[in-house]
Amino acid sequence: MLASLASFARAVRREPVLPLTGLVLLFDIGTLLFEPERGGWEVALGGRALLIACWVALAFRRRWPVPVAAAILVCGAAFFPLSAVDGATPLACFMVAVYTVARAGRPAAVITLFVTAMLAIGYAEFVLADDRGKREVDNMAIALIGGWLLSAIAFGHAMRVRRAYLNETEQRVRAAERERDVRARQSATEERLRLARELHDVLGHNISLINVQAAAALHRSTKRPGQTEELVAALEFVRDASKEALRELRATLGVLRQVDEDAPTAPAPAGLERLGELADRAAATGLDVRVDTSGAPPVVPPQISLAAYRIVQESLTNVTRHAGAEGAAITVDYAPGELRVTVEDDGRGAADAPEGSGIAGMRERARALGGELTARTTATGFRVAARLPLPRRSEGVAPAGER
Repeated sequence: MLASLASFARAVRREPVLPLTGLVLLFDIGTLLFEPERGGWEVALGGRALLIACWVALAFRRRWPVPVAAAILVCGAAFFPLSAVDGATPLACFMVAVYTVARAGRPAAVITLFVTAMLAIGYAEFVLADDRGKREVDNMAIALIGGWLLSAIAFGHAMRVRRAYLNETEQRVRAAERERDVRARQSATEERLRLARELHDVLGHNISLINVQAAAALHRSTKRPGQTEELVAALEFVRDASKEALRELRATLGVLRQVDEDAPTAPAPAGLERLGELADRAAATGLDVRVDTSGAPPVVPPQISLAAYRIVQESLTNVTRHAGAEGAAITVDYAPGELRVTVEDDGRGAADAPEGSGIAGMRERARALGGELTARTTATGFRVAARLPLPRRSEGVAPAGER
């Protein structure tokens, strides 16, 4: 009993409609105090109990919408023939109940309740009233009651549609936020991979050249211990190569310090314009490097220029470390709509060696820009060929001579 009273008290606090219908209930009970009841105090007490039952049932309308509406309909059907005064409490409570049923998405139940209520009113006013010779409700009042009930049903359905729309909108917003988070994580992952490739190319190339030059200088100094010219030249090369490695490393890692930006806005300062420097550093290790350029050079986007530079850099690193070659040829061909870069050496190739991370990184770099890269052993050595797309003139990038 105490638990039921506590549940009812919580429902009163949670349901603002209960105080409003409670005012209607108090008005009806107050009116009945001044009107004589037919049948004595038992009838008067029963009528007031039915009004209170209609009001109390509303506290449970959200938990059991259809049973509550049916119970209120039954109480109203019992109250009106019993009482001498037509109170508004049963009708007000029934309107709230059918609104709740409509909002709960029970169309068959709410239509059944509406039709049953109107048939009950019609039967009481057009059949039983003829027997009594007196009608309690005229035709206009019946039409108004039907309109009020239909309005409550329509409003409940509209609120249900609105709630469904808001829920769907909220779900879409949450899905968009999840998708945004996924894209942010993907972008962060792609950026980490890009930085890893940059670091691999920068450090791998320069440290490989330093290792080859230092090893060669030490070998020659042991053969001719009194001569230091070649050793000094090698140390100077190591100094310059390490300085270059540090410079490119700072440029690559500098994007990590730009905490106010979502992503780096510029690549490391390297590109096709520095292929000559790259070839000179490789030539300092004793490798005969030749650079050939064909075609009309257009204005190459920085991303394409950097990718071509890194592909040549990684290819020369592999040549100096693994190929045992004496010479390497770098070919840059500016074809219509694409840039073709080829690095071919006269070494021993890689027929029995699996692809390392360097070739895989070059291939991934080319694919990320919409191009392709092949690496294979030839009859005279090893060949790396890359094709990178270039914007056409119609897209707003013209050759340098037309600027």
